[in-house]
Formats: sequence, structure tokens, C-alpha cells
Amino acid sequence: MNEDRNTVARRSFLHGSLAVAALASTGRSLAAESTPARQTGTDVTLREKFFGCIAGCHIGSAMGAPVEGWSYERIEREHGLLDKPLPYSHYGKKDWVRAPGTTEDGVERQKLMITAILEKQDRINAEDLRRAWVDHMNPNGAGLVSEPFEGALLTMARTHIPASDIGKYCDYSGLVSLARSCHPIGLINAGDVRGAMDDIREVGQVYNTANSRGILWAEVTVVAIAAATKPGATVDSVIGAIFDNCDKVDTRFFRPAGIRGELERGLKLTADCRDVRQMRGTFDSVYSGTGLVYAQSYANEIVTKAICVLRMTKGNTWEAMKAGINMGRDTDCLAAVAGGIAGALSGGASIPTGIIKQADHATSVNPHTNSRRTLRENSDGLYQAFKARLARLKTYAQEMDAA
Repeated sequence: MNEDRNTVARRSFLHGSLAVAALASTGRSLAAESTPARQTGTDVTLREKFFGCIAGCHIGSAMGAPVEGWSYERIEREHGLLDKPLPYSHYGKKDWVRAPGTTEDGVERQKLMITAILEKQDRINAEDLRRAWVDHMNPNGAGLVSEPFEGALLTMARTHIPASDIGKYCDYSGLVSLARSCHPIGLINAGDVRGAMDDIREVGQVYNTANSRGILWAEVTVVAIAAATKPGATVDSVIGAIFDNCDKVDTRFFRPAGIRGELERGLKLTADCRDVRQMRGTFDSVYSGTGLVYAQSYANEIVTKAICVLRMTKGNTWEAMKAGINMGRDTDCLAAVAGGIAGALSGGASIPTGIIKQADHATSVNPHTNSRRTLRENSDGLYQAFKARLARLKTYAQEMDAA
């Protein structure tokens, strides 16, 4: 039997993507500086795709953090449709009010992946990331800017156990922790979907057990980013790459739903959604869990919503970020995934320049961050590492071709 018989006809299904409605303004804000966004990756340079991915993730996280864990009804009641960064506190630390635009645990996690790539100037493995943890993780960050469990993982990283064993000791292997922070793995593998999948399976074991759902859902994020950076990429081609590559199992021996089944269900459910208000209400019937630790932060929910947001907003980075911020529940993680993937497709031109400047300022005054690099320094550093990798591959190919 053809394994695609029971799945959606992807590209024909996606071809009819609906136009996104403009999100309502909440008054005078930094959003007034926004510029029109490109809708596909056909006219955006690769360097700008790198910037869009990092800026979409970091700023999306920062803007979603003040309303993280809120219901969308509360967000609507207090902010209308939120479209600017706000000050906030986390982990009950009321004595530290973070400046608007300050990022949170997921981006701090990602900064260490970026550092590892910049130091190696190439793809990284679990041991490379472990070294970045030991050398660059702020020891005071756990429970302040990072999740408390990351302090325990850092302690283990300082021992001689294999880096790929560290994730075995994390109690939350189905969380979105990896899928919402692994964007650099997709970028260093720009255009190389298989390489991105191979790397996330290796690097992901620092956070999760091998083949856990946390890693499988992170594959969706890196595949989407690697596919989005290809020349001529579109929303349809990105989602098509996910369905073509992720969660490829023999359904004779495994339940046929899996990751692709959940994504298919989400895309069908939200096919008629024209804006975030409609989409968040539609998802209520599927994702409304409470009563357990991190109930709102499991990867299947966040990544599924992010892919649906990507389609609804036609890959517009700023609109994808705002949709994630206003969806309710784990708003910072959703905005990070949706904004990062959209940014890898259409760049960062749609993000208001004032908000970019504010995010860089917030990083510069953050005493607990793992890195004070600006958004552009992060993205350009990754871009140069990718170009260095390409140069080495070209030299290798020329040398061996002449053998």
C-alpha cells in the first residue's frame, strides 16, 4: 500500500492557502515602523534569511514571554492584539524586571548552540555543544533566565559522561525545549534537509533521549528551516519538505498517526482560519491540557500550531510572530518557532526596526545572558560559518574529484 494514501495531498492542499487578515493595532507602538514583507523566499538573500530566522525567533520569544501561560482571553482583555515588547518577570523573581525585548530560557539555550557553531565554523555534535555549555553558560542562569532543570544538566555536562547521555537524565523529553531553540542547526545545514535531521538527532541527545518525541518534533523545525533557505522556497515547499522527510515510519508496525498525522490534522482543522483570533479558538478543541508540569509546552502542540501559523500568514515573519504571541498558552515558544521558520523563508524586512533595536538594547543590559551578541552578530556569524563550511566542501570535492 502507498503510505501516502491516507495522508493529505500536500501541495494541492496547501496551494489554496488563505490570505492573512491584518492584525488590529493596539495604538501607537513600535509596530508603526513595520515595512511590507516578502511572501516567499524567492527574492530574499540567504544572509537575510539567516537574520530573519534569528530575529524572528529571538524577538518572538521576547514579546511572547510577558504573556507566557496566559489564556488568549486574558491577552485580549488586557492588550487587545499584542504587537510590542513589554517588561516582565519570570520564575517569581519580582526583584528583576526585564527590559522590554529581553529574551528568555529558550533563546539562552539557542545562544549556546550558536556559540558552538561559531567556534567550530561548521556543523556541531553533542560534544561540541557540551563544550559550549561548560565554557559559556552563565552559572547563575538556571532558575533565573533558564529552566531549573538546565542547572542539573550543566552539572552533568561537567563530568566525563558522554554528552549524548546527558539527555537521558532530563525528565521532560516530550517538551518543546529543543524544537523551539534548534534553529541554528537548521541554518548551518541551510538547504540540506538530511544533514539537518542527522544533526538534530545527535545534538538533541544533550536534551532528550534518542528517538524521543522531543527530538522527532525538533526535526520538523530544522527541516522547515533548511527547506526555507533553499532558493525559490515557498510556504508550500517548506511544508511539503516536512511531510516528505519527518517521521518516516512503516505504518504496518507503528501507529499511522504520528507526527505527520498530527500536523495533517492541524492543517485541516485550521484551513479556513483567516487570523489569529479565529485560529486560537479553533485549536481550543484540541490543545487545552492543564494539570501537569509544563502542560502547555509540549512539542506536538507548539510545532503543530507553528506550522499552521506559517501557512495562515503566508510566511510573513512579523505576522507569524504576532500570531504566536497572541495565541495564548506557551506564547514565547510558539512565536519563536513560527517566527523563526517564517524568517528563514522571507527574511526580517517585515520586523519593525525599532523593535529590533530594542531587543539588542535589552540584550546589552541583561546581566544573566549567555551572550551579548546582537541579532545581526548572531545571524551574520552563523552565515559566515555556513559559507566557511561550503568552502571546505568545495575544496574537498575538487581534491577528491581529481583523485
